Amino acid sequence: MANILVTGGAGYIGSHTCVELLNAGHSVVVFDNLSNSSEEALVRVQALTAKSLIFVEGDIRDANALDQVFAAHQIDAVIHFAGLKAVGESQQIPLVYFDNNIAGSISLVQAMQRANVFNLVFSSSATVYDEANISPLNEDMPTGMPSNNYGYTKLIVEQMLQKLAIADARWSIALLRYFNPVGAHKSGRIGEDPQGIPNNLMPYVTQVAVGRREKLSIFGQDYDTVDGTGVRDYIHVVDLANAHLCALNNRLEAAGCRAWNIGTGNGSSVLEVKNTFEQVNGVAVAFEFAPRREGDVATSFADNARAIAELGWKPQYTLEDMLADSWNWQKQNPEGYKK
Repeated sequence: MANILVTGGAGYIGSHTCVELLNAGHSVVVFDNLSNSSEEALVRVQALTAKSLIFVEGDIRDANALDQVFAAHQIDAVIHFAGLKAVGESQQIPLVYFDNNIAGSISLVQAMQRANVFNLVFSSSATVYDEANISPLNEDMPTGMPSNNYGYTKLIVEQMLQKLAIADARWSIALLRYFNPVGAHKSGRIGEDPQGIPNNLMPYVTQVAVGRREKLSIFGQDYDTVDGTGVRDYIHVVDLANAHLCALNNRLEAAGCRAWNIGTGNGSSVLEVKNTFEQVNGVAVAFEFAPRREGDVATSFADNARAIAELGWKPQYTLEDMLADSWNWQKQNPEGYKK
């Protein structure tokens, strides 16, 4: 078993990955500045697993803080989640995103190099694909210039890591390109808790259902899709978390940098998600149609054959599971992690 440093480990995907890492017998050190996450999530992770982890509050842009973590703990590999992720906000404050996501990632890999740690799993995104590509998207398709600054930072970090691995054969880097993470731990104890107005569909749906928001805005009803609303590949956060373990277990002996799509391989429309949520959970979700958002494509879903073949990973959860688990979390925690 290994000692894993998880940057951004108190966040939505990070906390679920910590559960899976601890359950698999790994030791976990979480490094997080709590800018968009809660220490309460880590308290609950330890309660769920009956295992302890080490939490260090710090920022990946702080070289000294990183050096202290690597010096104090015999780290074998790093899973890098830390970063800002609100698409709309990234358009308004690009420099903040470039600093956190790009400069922060450079700072992290520099610290890894100083510590002679060369195994990295990077939290990337399907937004790196060229929008002209036709779904299902596979890893051999060209990347393009993302229409938003969040996606741009993911692309730049991917390209940097690819060049780093070419220059130095000690590096073993997995790029996991997420599609649309949803759901929560079955217990309902940890889940997605965005600060402010949610950017993603699922927390918006659950916050309307629980009464925190008046209605859901569905952006665009005239796409060339089954019902006119956008189609996306929704993946259960626990399946996504397990993909990181599979990348650690099956990949990180190999040198180089390689990308894998982490999605179900199926697309669901926004209306289908809303209607299925209502059916599965027996709760109504008020909604209205709104104009399309700039940069949104009609359809995006994964070809996940490479991850299944090479990582020994396979998604286990259905859309119904994702929607039931999302609601279970929100019902138990109507205000998120706030007491």
